[in-house]
Amino acid sequence: MLTGIPKILSPELLKVLCEMGHGDRLVIADGNFPAESVGKNAIVVRMDGHGACELLDAILQVFPLDPYVKQPVHLMEVVPGDPVETPIWDEYAAIIQKRAGLGREAIGHIERFAFYKEAAQTYAIIATGEGALYANIMLQKGVVTD
Repeated sequence: MLTGIPKILSPELLKVLCEMGHGDRLVIADGNFPAESVGKNAIVVRMDGHGACELLDAILQVFPLDPYVKQPVHLMEVVPGDPVETPIWDEYAAIIQKRAGLGREAIGHIERFAFYKEAAQTYAIIATGEGALYANIMLQKGVVTD
């Protein structure tokens, strides 16, 4: 056991987060995201049974966001015409503000199929049990300064 590390961060996930370097990207995927097929060349960490918000909050306690890019966070854009609401995005923004001190300007949006393409090139994908639609979020790692 360790102190100061959120209990939701499994040893496997901590190892992956530690291995990542500055500029590497990570996807926290919702339950509908095709993590295994998109992540054929990435590390896929299964976190079924956990929600994306609780994981984002825990990860941002140990994972710095990249200060050298305008938007170190990206969300999957809603397909035009899809009548889906995305209240989880407000929750993400609040967590990012609380943990990283960044506002909504640090959060970009990527079209659905472009998001899949970008996700295929990330270091890791965390497959969650998140039930909210369009709850996929991509984080770009910054540098550890302390």
